Amino acid sequence: MAIAQNKEIKKIVLAYSGGLDTSAIIPWLKEQYGESVEIIAFAANVGQGDDELEGIEAKAIASGASECHVLDLQEEFVNDIIFPTLKTGAIYESEYLLGTSLARPVIAKAQVELALKLGADAVCHGCTGKGNDQVRFESTFAALAPHLTVIAPWREWDMESREDLLAYLAEKNVPTTASATKIYSRDANLWHISHEGGELEDPWQEPTEQVWTWTKSPEQAPDKAEYVELSFLNGELTTVNGKKLSGVDAITTLNNIGAEHGIGRIDIVENRLVGMKSRGCYETPGGTILFKAYKGLETLILDKMTLKYREELGHEFSHLLYDGRWFTPLCGAILAGANALAQDVTGDVVLKLYKGTASVVKRRSPNSLYSEDFATFGADDVYNQKHAEGFIRLFSLSSRIKALTKK
Repeated sequence: MAIAQNKEIKKIVLAYSGGLDTSAIIPWLKEQYGESVEIIAFAANVGQGDDELEGIEAKAIASGASECHVLDLQEEFVNDIIFPTLKTGAIYESEYLLGTSLARPVIAKAQVELALKLGADAVCHGCTGKGNDQVRFESTFAALAPHLTVIAPWREWDMESREDLLAYLAEKNVPTTASATKIYSRDANLWHISHEGGELEDPWQEPTEQVWTWTKSPEQAPDKAEYVELSFLNGELTTVNGKKLSGVDAITTLNNIGAEHGIGRIDIVENRLVGMKSRGCYETPGGTILFKAYKGLETLILDKMTLKYREELGHEFSHLLYDGRWFTPLCGAILAGANALAQDVTGDVVLKLYKGTASVVKRRSPNSLYSEDFATFGADDVYNQKHAEGFIRLFSLSSRIKALTKK
């Protein structure tokens, strides 16, 4: 993967959002690489909503792009990234369901594929030099098309603020609807929406209600609980409330249900890959329901050591995904392991949603290891409690030997 160092570049595919940063990048690229350079804007539909995508092609052309490609990646996002990750149980630093991280592999992969199809010399992104996304995008570029030159304007230009970008666009006569009053930095997709900036930069400041854009606050959620039933077959979601839905429709349905009940809000300080800490507020209503349901079914089916190992896989995979290492042999190995462990994860789960909480209240499976005959506190004919004495003596034998040795 070559880093941009010269101007022998004729065609660039830019990951384009239509926001302030990427609008400024297009005229900057022409300034750096010549007016004759061809800039192809690439926008990925990963479920961020029609508002963000409306008019994006016209906006890209008005900014100086020669063309704009908008690709619908939602099904690929869900089936190739989200659902396989669900089987691993990956949650970053015990709380974050990895909404931004999950979308990056599918976006960067599609950008590379478009660049190769169009015969581009370079790929470009609008990630800052402080964040994780620059690593996620460029690691994908390196794995899939190392010969492409990578252009990262935030690491090259001398602009440092939103005001600088607005002044630059005004100088270049590039139209924009952005203003200097934007408070928060947000990233949305089918799985979540993230919020950073504003009062969130002070960890002693409670988020105001204007931070949240998707879910109801628990205080404003309905006073009556709602129940939702999910069914799985070999680790794959099959129905929601008895209805068979596509992956995209299933997550959309769960998002709507969960958002109404204030499900999926978190406020965390996380460790970025580049070494600094950052604070973010995340809303993941449908994803929270899915993870709770899947874990609830696993507890019924997987034995102690198997569940422990799956949890270890999930912990490792959360860091792998957060760090942008999707296109690596380790990723394939962990996904294969998680998929193998998921083969018995079949059954039904009912969750109770109430004022910000999603609780598993029912679970059943033909592969359940739970036995009422063994677990009962009443009389039973299958378990001889006297046998526990020998088990405990052997289980604690090393401690007994150590104590005797000290004497």
